[in-house]
Amino acid sequence: MRPNVIVVFTDQQRWDTVGPLTPNLDRMARHGTQATVALTPQPVCAPARAALQTGRYPTTTGVYRNGRVLPPEERTLAHHFGAAGYATGYIGKWHLAGTEPVPEERRGGYRSWLAANALEHTSDAYRTIVYDEANEPVLLPGYRSDALVDAAVRFVADHAGEPFYLFLSFLEPHHQNEVDDYPAPDGYEQRYQGTWMPPDLAALGGTAHQHMGGYLGQVKRLDEGLGRLLDALRSMDLLDDTIVAYTSDHGNHFKTRNGEYKRSCHDASLRVPLALRGPGFDGGGAISRPVSTLDLPPTLLEAAGLPVPAEMQGRSFLPLVRDPRGAPWPEEVFFQVSESEVGRGIRTSRWKYYAVAEDAHPWDDPAAPAYREQALYDLDHDPYELVNLAGYGSHAGVAAGLRDRLVRRILEAEGTTAVIEPARARAGREQAMPDPEVRLNGPEPVRYGHQPRTTS
Repeated sequence: MRPNVIVVFTDQQRWDTVGPLTPNLDRMARHGTQATVALTPQPVCAPARAALQTGRYPTTTGVYRNGRVLPPEERTLAHHFGAAGYATGYIGKWHLAGTEPVPEERRGGYRSWLAANALEHTSDAYRTIVYDEANEPVLLPGYRSDALVDAAVRFVADHAGEPFYLFLSFLEPHHQNEVDDYPAPDGYEQRYQGTWMPPDLAALGGTAHQHMGGYLGQVKRLDEGLGRLLDALRSMDLLDDTIVAYTSDHGNHFKTRNGEYKRSCHDASLRVPLALRGPGFDGGGAISRPVSTLDLPPTLLEAAGLPVPAEMQGRSFLPLVRDPRGAPWPEEVFFQVSESEVGRGIRTSRWKYYAVAEDAHPWDDPAAPAYREQALYDLDHDPYELVNLAGYGSHAGVAAGLRDRLVRRILEAEGTTAVIEPARARAGREQAMPDPEVRLNGPEPVRYGHQPRTTS
């Protein structure tokens, strides 16, 4: 019997918001499998979503920035699960159609539909409007994330007698666009305001001092919704037969790295929570090697016993679940950046390396033939990326090695050989670096729950 599959997908959730604040996700991660360093392939909504639906890079699908439509010929998880006899459903934010409501031919093959292309524009915290299969507006009662969880429970109950695949896509903890605010449930912002600040935001400022309470309040309510969904599965005797994956499209740097909340090369933008439970993942422990959410689609298909299409550019990380240290796996994750700039980078356990196409148009150009090295961070000693080492002679050897690896990854992902110029030289930091075999690797990243504790 093939397992059911549910993807629980949040919007703009930082990796370090999980742990004591999110006991249901933390318990799910400890019972199942957690990827301690998971990165999005593109830190902006539509590209990240296109990649997670198809297992293909944003430049491959053509959805390299917001406002681009997922081409109808692209095969999504819904197509693959639907062809295998699964009931398929989508609930929440889509952001891949360009129109509202979303016509059937732009729904990525999902049969059951209760969604909005831009949920932030059709709803607010206590008024959730989505569209059904007939494109009729539906008002869902309750706080927005609660309303979507209620709809997900109804979908599960309606399809309990057949294999199902459900993609549950929240807006939270994204800001409400028209007011630039993070509306948490009543009382939740006050509960968390002033309780905890990530070190990068504490050092760099931005808007976190005014928004963190609401942001964490939204994360808390999301976790409570996850708990209700898991309880519903348990009550229907489906929990042990259902794969549940939890992740996000990108993080949030609260206007510390540029003029908005994402679209940068930093872990605050790129790094997201990723945990799975259910058949194939229970008892899997922690995957410490960096993975991409691009790898989630082939992982889910393989875990369900379905073939992984050759056109998918992600790779299943089930071998890492079975053998975390011995399975072959690349040392780095490749990522792309658009809209703020045309950028390419890699992230290993220890190093972040990033280059920008200085002459490319950040909105119109999906890629470029030439880039210049812009950022190098030693994540062992600077985990919140506060000291940029690009251009220092002391790290020229490290940069050269990472530069070659980035060129190879661009070729693999995009089919072109890019030129990457070294960063312009800067004086200082002339101390010697350790042996190259040591400097390209680092210790295992921290597990969930190791950030400063917040009140619950």
